Amino acid sequence: MTTRSIDTAAGSATRSAAQTAVAAFAAILLGSFLLYGVGFAQPQQIHDAAHDARHSFAFPCH
Repeated sequence: MTTRSIDTAAGSATRSAAQTAVAAFAAILLGSFLLYGVGFAQPQQIHDAAHDARHSFAFPCH
């Protein structure tokens, strides 16, 4: 016979909070790259799109 354990609601909430934290960190990392990293891109259109996005968030870039 095999013994199985059942997750409690608290265990599920902890795992869910950890997954939420990882997702939030990934979103912040991706967003930071899009707003700041792409600003150094060579094609002028990509740079201008990032530049306009920074201005729309009231970020002083020059």
